[in-house]
Amino acid sequence: MARIGPVFISHGSPMLALNKTPAHEFLARLGEQLPRPKAILCISAHWETPKPMASTAAKPETIHDFSGFPEPLYRLRYPAPGAPELAQHAIELLRAAGIESTTDAGQGLDHGAWVPLMLMYAKADIPVAQLSIQFPKDARWHLDLGRALAPLCDEGVLVLGSGSAVHNLRALEFNANGNITPWAQEFEHWLDQMIQQGDTDALANYRQQAPHAARAHPRDEHILPLFVAAGAAQGKPGKLLHRSFEAGSLAMSAWAWP
Repeated sequence: MARIGPVFISHGSPMLALNKTPAHEFLARLGEQLPRPKAILCISAHWETPKPMASTAAKPETIHDFSGFPEPLYRLRYPAPGAPELAQHAIELLRAAGIESTTDAGQGLDHGAWVPLMLMYAKADIPVAQLSIQFPKDARWHLDLGRALAPLCDEGVLVLGSGSAVHNLRALEFNANGNITPWAQEFEHWLDQMIQQGDTDALANYRQQAPHAARAHPRDEHILPLFVAAGAAQGKPGKLLHRSFEAGSLAMSAWAWP
């Protein structure tokens, strides 16, 4: 089985599934550009638990964990099979690294998982398990989480972080007309530089080192999956796969690591 390096994507609004934005078009091509995984472990910003949990559902439901969107969005389903063996293996790796963790047989796929996966793998024929994040655990915790999962990459598993490179819903400007908010652009460019340099120490201290960090992420949950992916790369430099912005400041960036 060919090695598959970890990937981080920004999932933005659930409307990503329907709106033909640059990010939508990018994700619709991404699955063909990656080696085909035997299974996917998705770390989504939308599943938070006190300690790591991996979903062992054999047939995970499609969770519509949002409200106020057009009705067609709620009709969408992503019927991918679950990956209970992968979930259990991930937990064993975490426990071997001294990270207390467990499984959850009832967790389905939240929109941070199924929306991008519906675009990447439209046939829904690759088994998927989710792994939760731990807010308010910090960036360093999630880098260590990713390092423990690194063996999965050599086993043909796609470790997929799904969040947002910049995520401040109160700062969105829906009439931005393609203009990018300067502070959001500065933060995203800093993030890209640190990823391409493989500077995990800077990433671990992004709150102190990155420009406009508190404004780019008033709450950490949407950037934490990035640190899991970077940790699984074990310090290797990453490469930028996609860059676009929506509503002025919502960065839809994506990175991959070898």
